[in-house]
Amino acid sequence: MAGGLGTRLQPYTFFIPKPMLPLGNKPLLEHIISWLTNRSSNKIDHVVICVSYLHRTIEDYFEDGRRFGVKIDYARADRPLATAGQLKTAEKFLADETFVCLYGDSIYEFDIHRMIREHKKSKAFLSMALLRYRTNLKYGVIEVVGKSNRVASWNEKPEITGLINIGCYVVEPEFFKLVPKSSAYGMDEAVKKALKDKKIVRGFTIDSGFVDIGDKKTYLDEYKKFVKKLGKI
Repeated sequence: MAGGLGTRLQPYTFFIPKPMLPLGNKPLLEHIISWLTNRSSNKIDHVVICVSYLHRTIEDYFEDGRRFGVKIDYARADRPLATAGQLKTAEKFLADETFVCLYGDSIYEFDIHRMIREHKKSKAFLSMALLRYRTNLKYGVIEVVGKSNRVASWNEKPEITGLINIGCYVVEPEFFKLVPKSSAYGMDEAVKKALKDKKIVRGFTIDSGFVDIGDKKTYLDEYKKFVKKLGKI
Protein backbone atom coordinates (compact mmCIF):
# COMPACT_ATOMS: atom_id res chain seq x y z
CA MET A 1 0.00 0.00 0.00
CA ALA A 2 1.99 2.97 -1.28
CA GLY A 3 -0.52 5.56 -2.44
CA GLY A 4 -0.94 7.88 0.54
CA LEU A 5 -0.23 11.59 0.50
CA GLY A 6 2.12 11.50 3.52
CA THR A 7 0.66 14.73 4.91
CA ARG A 8 2.30 14.33 8.34
CA LEU A 9 5.72 14.28 6.68
CA GLN A 10 5.34 17.42 4.61
CA PRO A 11 7.32 19.18 3.26
CA TYR A 12 9.47 16.07 2.66
CA THR A 13 6.61 14.47 0.75
CA PHE A 14 5.80 17.38 -1.56
CA PHE A 15 8.00 15.84 -4.28
CA ILE A 16 8.79 12.35 -2.95
CA PRO A 17 6.08 9.81 -2.01
CA LYS A 18 6.42 8.69 1.59
CA PRO A 19 7.45 5.07 0.76
CA MET A 20 10.39 6.45 -1.25
CA LEU A 21 11.91 8.52 1.57
CA PRO A 22 15.49 7.32 2.12
CA LEU A 23 16.55 5.22 5.10
CA GLY A 24 20.29 4.77 4.91
CA ASN A 25 21.15 3.92 1.30
CA LYS A 26 17.67 2.64 0.29
CA PRO A 27 14.16 4.01 0.11
CA LEU A 28 11.76 2.81 2.78
CA LEU A 29 9.82 0.63 0.34
CA GLU A 30 12.95 -1.25 -0.73
CA HIS A 31 13.59 -2.20 2.91
CA ILE A 32 10.05 -3.62 3.06
CA ILE A 33 10.46 -5.62 -0.15
CA SER A 34 13.80 -7.01 1.08
CA TRP A 35 12.13 -8.06 4.33
CA LEU A 36 9.39 -9.89 2.44
CA THR A 37 11.72 -11.74 0.09
CA ASN A 38 14.81 -12.54 2.21
CA ARG A 39 14.11 -16.25 2.47
CA SER A 40 15.03 -19.11 0.15
CA SER A 41 12.14 -21.40 1.21
CA ASN A 42 8.51 -20.30 1.39
CA LYS A 43 9.66 -17.16 -0.42
CA ILE A 44 7.35 -14.34 -1.44
CA ASP A 45 8.21 -13.81 -5.11
CA HIS A 46 5.41 -11.54 -6.37
CA VAL A 47 4.65 -8.06 -5.05
CA VAL A 48 1.81 -5.79 -6.11
CA ILE A 49 2.37 -2.14 -5.18
CA CYS A 50 -0.82 -0.08 -4.86
CA VAL A 51 0.13 3.40 -6.02
CA SER A 52 -1.51 6.77 -6.53
CA TYR A 53 0.25 9.96 -5.39
CA LEU A 54 3.51 10.55 -7.34
CA HIS A 55 3.28 6.96 -8.58
CA ARG A 56 5.83 7.42 -11.37
CA THR A 57 8.60 7.91 -8.80
CA ILE A 58 7.89 4.43 -7.40
CA GLU A 59 7.35 2.75 -10.77
CA ASP A 60 10.50 4.22 -12.34
CA TYR A 61 12.64 3.05 -9.40
CA PHE A 62 11.36 -0.52 -9.01
CA GLU A 63 10.29 -1.16 -12.63
CA ASP A 64 9.26 -4.84 -13.02
CA GLY A 65 11.18 -5.90 -9.90
CA ARG A 66 13.73 -8.05 -11.69
CA ARG A 67 16.60 -6.00 -10.23
CA PHE A 68 15.31 -6.88 -6.73
CA GLY A 69 14.74 -10.58 -7.37
CA VAL A 70 10.95 -10.32 -7.34
CA LYS A 71 8.11 -9.79 -9.81
CA ILE A 72 6.41 -6.41 -9.29
CA ASP A 73 3.07 -5.26 -10.66
CA TYR A 74 1.31 -1.96 -10.02
CA ALA A 75 -2.31 -1.24 -9.16
CA ARG A 76 -3.05 2.44 -9.77
CA ALA A 77 -5.74 4.65 -8.27
CA ASP A 78 -6.39 8.14 -9.60
CA ARG A 79 -7.71 9.46 -6.28
CA PRO A 80 -7.48 8.65 -2.54
CA LEU A 81 -9.49 5.51 -1.73
CA ALA A 82 -8.43 4.85 1.90
CA THR A 83 -6.68 1.61 2.79
CA ALA A 84 -9.18 -1.11 1.83
CA GLY A 85 -10.40 0.89 -1.16
CA GLN A 86 -6.87 1.11 -2.49
CA LEU A 87 -6.31 -2.60 -1.85
CA LYS A 88 -9.41 -3.28 -3.98
CA THR A 89 -7.53 -1.91 -7.01
CA ALA A 90 -5.17 -4.92 -6.76
CA GLU A 91 -7.97 -7.50 -6.82
CA LYS A 92 -7.20 -8.71 -10.36
CA PHE A 93 -3.70 -9.75 -9.21
CA LEU A 94 -4.73 -11.34 -5.91
CA ALA A 95 -8.15 -12.92 -6.43
CA ASP A 96 -6.94 -16.56 -6.54
CA GLU A 97 -4.76 -17.11 -3.47
CA THR A 98 -3.88 -16.10 0.08
CA PHE A 99 -1.86 -12.89 0.14
CA VAL A 100 -0.05 -10.54 2.51
CA CYS A 101 -1.20 -6.92 2.70
CA LEU A 102 0.92 -4.30 4.42
CA TYR A 103 1.37 -0.56 4.56
CA GLY A 104 4.36 0.82 2.69
CA ASP A 105 5.34 3.42 5.28
CA SER A 106 6.61 1.29 8.18
CA ILE A 107 9.62 -0.83 9.10
CA TYR A 108 8.81 -4.48 9.82
CA GLU A 109 11.33 -6.94 11.29
CA PHE A 110 9.34 -9.93 12.60
CA ASP A 111 8.81 -13.45 11.23
CA ILE A 112 6.20 -12.87 8.52
CA HIS A 113 6.57 -16.47 7.29
CA ARG A 114 5.55 -17.81 10.69
CA MET A 115 2.52 -15.54 10.58
CA ILE A 116 1.58 -16.98 7.16
CA ARG A 117 1.97 -20.56 8.42
CA GLU A 118 -0.17 -19.92 11.50
CA HIS A 119 -2.81 -18.20 9.38
CA LYS A 120 -3.12 -21.18 7.06
CA LYS A 121 -3.09 -23.67 9.92
CA SER A 122 -5.91 -21.84 11.72
CA LYS A 123 -7.96 -21.49 8.50
CA ALA A 124 -8.66 -17.88 9.37
CA PHE A 125 -10.37 -15.47 7.00
CA LEU A 126 -7.88 -12.76 7.94
CA SER A 127 -4.94 -12.51 10.33
CA MET A 128 -3.64 -9.19 11.58
CA ALA A 129 -0.26 -8.48 13.17
CA LEU A 130 -0.61 -6.89 16.60
CA LEU A 131 2.08 -5.23 18.71
CA ARG A 132 2.13 -5.21 22.50
CA TYR A 133 2.15 -1.51 23.28
CA ARG A 134 2.37 0.59 26.40
CA THR A 135 2.33 4.31 26.96
CA ASN A 136 1.67 6.81 29.72
CA LEU A 137 -1.11 9.35 29.50
CA LYS A 138 0.13 12.92 29.70
CA TYR A 139 -2.43 13.84 32.34
CA GLY A 140 -3.63 12.73 35.73
CA VAL A 141 -6.86 10.69 35.63
CA ILE A 142 -9.46 11.61 38.24
CA GLU A 143 -12.22 9.21 39.30
CA VAL A 144 -15.45 10.70 40.62
CA VAL A 145 -18.41 8.91 42.22
CA GLY A 146 -22.04 9.71 42.90
CA LYS A 147 -24.28 12.49 41.63
CA SER A 148 -22.22 15.02 43.54
CA ASN A 149 -19.11 14.08 41.54
CA ARG A 150 -17.11 13.53 44.69
CA VAL A 151 -13.45 12.88 43.88
CA ALA A 152 -12.54 9.34 44.85
CA SER A 153 -9.04 8.91 43.43
CA TRP A 154 -6.26 10.57 41.49
CA ASN A 155 -4.08 8.43 39.21
CA GLU A 156 -1.22 10.58 37.92
CA LYS A 157 -0.15 9.83 34.34
CA PRO A 158 -1.28 6.17 34.37
CA GLU A 159 0.25 3.56 32.06
CA ILE A 160 -2.06 2.20 29.37
CA THR A 161 -1.31 -1.18 27.76
CA GLY A 162 -2.90 -3.01 24.86
CA LEU A 163 -2.49 -4.58 21.44
CA ILE A 164 -2.29 -2.20 18.49
CA ASN A 165 -2.74 -2.85 14.78
CA ILE A 166 0.50 -2.40 12.80
CA GLY A 167 -0.94 -2.57 9.30
CA CYS A 168 0.20 -6.05 8.27
CA TYR A 169 -2.38 -8.69 7.32
CA VAL A 170 -2.56 -12.19 5.85
CA VAL A 171 -5.75 -12.26 3.84
CA GLU A 172 -7.97 -14.72 1.99
CA PRO A 173 -9.10 -13.48 -1.45
CA GLU A 174 -12.79 -13.61 -0.42
CA PHE A 175 -12.00 -10.46 1.59
CA PHE A 176 -12.43 -8.41 -1.59
CA LYS A 177 -16.17 -9.13 -1.52
CA LEU A 178 -16.44 -6.96 1.60
CA VAL A 179 -14.95 -3.88 -0.08
CA PRO A 180 -17.06 -1.72 -2.41
CA LYS A 181 -15.51 -0.86 -5.77
CA SER A 182 -14.11 2.64 -6.43
CA SER A 183 -14.99 3.88 -2.93
CA ALA A 184 -12.96 5.33 -0.09
CA TYR A 185 -13.16 2.45 2.40
CA GLY A 186 -10.90 1.79 5.36
CA MET A 187 -9.43 -1.52 6.52
CA ASP A 188 -11.08 -0.92 9.88
CA GLU A 189 -14.50 -0.80 8.18
CA ALA A 190 -13.80 -3.98 6.21
CA VAL A 191 -12.53 -5.92 9.25
CA LYS A 192 -15.52 -4.82 11.33
CA LYS A 193 -17.75 -6.07 8.53
CA ALA A 194 -15.93 -9.42 8.55
CA LEU A 195 -16.45 -9.71 12.32
CA LYS A 196 -20.14 -8.88 11.92
CA ASP A 197 -20.39 -11.65 9.31
CA LYS A 198 -18.83 -14.09 11.85
CA LYS A 199 -15.64 -14.55 9.85
CA ILE A 200 -12.57 -15.81 11.73
CA VAL A 201 -10.23 -12.85 12.28
CA ARG A 202 -7.07 -13.89 14.08
CA GLY A 203 -4.36 -11.88 15.81
CA PHE A 204 -0.64 -12.58 15.47
CA THR A 205 1.05 -10.91 18.43
CA ILE A 206 4.62 -9.59 18.41
CA ASP A 207 6.64 -7.82 21.10
CA SER A 208 8.98 -5.91 18.76
CA GLY A 209 9.93 -5.56 15.12
CA PHE A 210 7.80 -2.61 14.03
CA VAL A 211 8.42 1.10 13.56
CA ASP A 212 5.76 3.46 12.22
CA ILE A 213 7.36 6.21 10.12
CA GLY A 214 4.45 8.44 11.04
CA ASP A 215 5.89 11.92 11.47
CA LYS A 216 9.05 13.94 10.96
CA LYS A 217 10.57 13.10 14.36
CA THR A 218 10.10 9.33 13.92
CA TYR A 219 11.46 9.48 10.40
CA LEU A 220 14.58 11.44 11.37
CA ASP A 221 15.24 9.13 14.34
CA GLU A 222 15.08 6.05 12.09
CA TYR A 223 17.09 7.76 9.36
CA LYS A 224 19.93 8.39 11.83
CA LYS A 225 19.88 4.71 12.91
CA PHE A 226 20.18 3.46 9.33
CA VAL A 227 22.95 5.96 8.49
CA LYS A 228 24.85 4.77 11.56
CA LYS A 229 24.64 1.16 10.31
CA LEU A 230 26.38 2.20 7.10
CA GLY A 231 29.45 3.37 8.99
CA LYS A 232 31.80 6.09 7.81
CA ILE A 233 31.77 6.89 4.10
